[in-house]
Amino acid sequence: MSDKDKIASNISGFFSKYPALPYVLKWALISLLIGTLAGSASAGFLISLDYVTNLREANIWLISLLPVAGLAVGLMYQYFGKDVEAGNNLLIDNIHEPKETIPLKMAVFVYLGTIITHLFGGSAGREGTALQMAGSLSDQLSKPLNLSKEDRKVLIISAIAAGFGSVFGTPLAGAIFALEFQKTGKMRYNAIFPAFFAAILADLVTSLWQAKHTHYSISNIPELDFKTLLYSILSGICFGICAAAFSKSIHKIGHLFRSKISFPALRPFVGGIIVAVAVWLIGSTKYIGLGIPTVLLSFNEALPYYDFAIKMALTILTLAAGFKGGEVTPLFFIGATLGNALAYFIPLPLDLLAGMGFVSVFAAATNTPLACLMLGIELFGADSAIYIAVALVTAYLSSGHNSIYTKQIIGKTKHKNYKHQEGKSFQEL
Repeated sequence: MSDKDKIASNISGFFSKYPALPYVLKWALISLLIGTLAGSASAGFLISLDYVTNLREANIWLISLLPVAGLAVGLMYQYFGKDVEAGNNLLIDNIHEPKETIPLKMAVFVYLGTIITHLFGGSAGREGTALQMAGSLSDQLSKPLNLSKEDRKVLIISAIAAGFGSVFGTPLAGAIFALEFQKTGKMRYNAIFPAFFAAILADLVTSLWQAKHTHYSISNIPELDFKTLLYSILSGICFGICAAAFSKSIHKIGHLFRSKISFPALRPFVGGIIVAVAVWLIGSTKYIGLGIPTVLLSFNEALPYYDFAIKMALTILTLAAGFKGGEVTPLFFIGATLGNALAYFIPLPLDLLAGMGFVSVFAAATNTPLACLMLGIELFGADSAIYIAVALVTAYLSSGHNSIYTKQIIGKTKHKNYKHQEGKSFQEL
């Protein structure tokens, strides 16, 4: 046997002893690329978002231009971006059944659309933008790497994990979210290694760019007993009802805009007028943009009981009209301020209720309870985990079959009475 044949035989023997090694090496390399792309994109986005938020707050008159900004975003998508307008739902579709490579312009358009929305005073979030940028950028690797259809599914899941984990600074929650959100009640364990690896790497890359994340804390955690357990369940029911109301309303208002305004670019123009006038009448900017200062306050002091409702209304109008951004950070705001309001009559510590609401409304609106439990642990620490788990599982069950993602498929129903809905998307219900 020649030396070349011996080397080949030794390599073959080595890999036969460690059959998982080729898979690990392959996806470690791909995850490194995904993490670099997604983490850098999230860092640039977060830095830009801070800049335009500060600019808007220093120049409140910019809010009067929100209708014009909405028209610009609407025209951009109508004439150049119809194939990427579905946003997160397009990512979900490609996880279920990959088609053409997700256009690179998705990353550019959603970035510009979201920055414009925040600069001129729309009420929106950031997770949708991070997911779409990560998914679009990462999917460009599919052809050069000659990935199969199944590999592309894993790649998009990993990109979503990287986008979520890096934009919020919660890589473990990001990985579980990506594995969990595309099909309720079922997780894609075939993507578990690249999802976690890509999310952790992306978070590290974002930190290297010195992009900042918000830090929260819960310091008042009572001893668990039957009474506090009952209060947690009661809170969870309220959070679940709120999440269901948000999900149903955003779809119904979106349908109303589409049915009443046939020219798509005019929808965010009209929506911008309504939101701008509402902000002027309210006389405060606390409910637009991300609303992080109010979220932080909700952990420390009693706020007006109606804060969550105003934020919900403005977010629904902004996103249903066609402005770009995400739903998740507004859901954090809605949940935290609802928890703050519940402290008026539920005898649990205010910061604990705010934290429970923060993750529970999000969990119920996206049907991702495990990801949100991990999110709560990463953000608030493990000491509050039991209360968070009770509240968010109750909220998840109480919200029924609703979701902010219409293309999310029901893998396993929450209740046996809905067994006939398994395999259908929420759009089909």
